[in-house]
Amino acid sequence: MIPAGVTHRLVDTGEVKLHVAELGQGPLVLLLHGFPECWVSWRNQLPALAAAGYRVVAPDLRGYGGSDKPRGIRAYRLEALARDIEGLIGALGETRAHVVGHDWGGAVAWQLAMQAPAKIGRLAILNVPHPRRMLQGLRTLRQLKKSWYFFFFQLPFLPEARMSHDHFALIRNLFRYHPARRAAYDESDIDEIIAALSQPGTATAALNYYRAALRHPPAVKRIELPVLVLWGEQDKNLGRELAAPEAGWVPSARVVRIADAGHFVQADAPDRVNRELIQWLKAEGA
Repeated sequence: MIPAGVTHRLVDTGEVKLHVAELGQGPLVLLLHGFPECWVSWRNQLPALAAAGYRVVAPDLRGYGGSDKPRGIRAYRLEALARDIEGLIGALGETRAHVVGHDWGGAVAWQLAMQAPAKIGRLAILNVPHPRRMLQGLRTLRQLKKSWYFFFFQLPFLPEARMSHDHFALIRNLFRYHPARRAAYDESDIDEIIAALSQPGTATAALNYYRAALRHPPAVKRIELPVLVLWGEQDKNLGRELAAPEAGWVPSARVVRIADAGHFVQADAPDRVNRELIQWLKAEGA
């Protein structure tokens, strides 16, 4: 269900214009969605965080929904995606923000923490491994089997055709049957996601995240920020052993495992996720 009171606008970040959904007043919290969603991924978190006293902004990331869609694979390198969030923070009139990221939004958040840590207040990551942990996973047969689609997406044209076939039936069924909680997405939620994904150029842009990650991987740097990792244990595509980052790379990480949630943890267990996020954001006067 789309929350009431959310406002929408385009924000110029410097390189691209991003469509954002906003709700609430207070310290800024950015919610970064993953593949193949849009701002609607955070429909359960927007009102809860706003009620807790935060200004909550959920952008459509570069290439998605109402945001700009630059052409070419290089335009979707993680460094460029993180610069969008740096620019968004400034364009919203702030010098830093609390950042919450899921899936590819989590990958962007990891990159931002390495690239511009001063821009982040509190950092929370949902069901995406630290890049070093992901590389370790891809060296195992078990995770390679789970991540087969990552390599399929490197092909030209065919992944776009498969994804968009029959009005994105594959994606519609993903949200009907893949979450751990069957009612995690209602049909109106799915309609919004499909409408955003159906925008011209969005399917290719979304897939270019995967293509750029393999062809233009960024350097990995140590993250000194405290990090909350929320991990749905029933994730079918990422092994639970990938949840905890190595202490040498992220020395201040707290991992919370949610047994009855899957990859779309914020939809599977919204009340638990909201409680954990609010507790984390309010810790130490954040």
